[in-house]
Amino acid sequence: MAAAHPAVRVAHVRDGRPATGTAVLVDRLWPRGQSKAAAPWDVWLRDVAPSTDLRRWYGHDPDRHAEFVRRYRAELGGGEQAAALARLRALLAAGPLTLMTASRDLALSQAAVLADLLGADA
Repeated sequence: MAAAHPAVRVAHVRDGRPATGTAVLVDRLWPRGQSKAAAPWDVWLRDVAPSTDLRRWYGHDPDRHAEFVRRYRAELGGGEQAAALARLRALLAAGPLTLMTASRDLALSQAAVLADLLGADA
């Protein structure tokens, strides 16, 4: 994996609002127990998340991570996901970006894949 862009950070939704930049929720599903009024992100970009089928297949199984990354990157190449990825790139061009997720293991999350991909663009 490429080094993440220094202006891209990955955080858990429970970490709270980042001190600087734009915070983006990159999960397809709204995090359990999170009220909309207290959401610590600025934008919910659900279309950049993995498809429901891919998310269910993966299940954050470490043994499936490499294949998940390959399939997810392929998904990001077209349709609504490609448009959402372009929006993330535009947000990053405007300043620091925090990719937020409710995933328990940040290193195995789609947010980490996105951070790596954005870092490769730099």
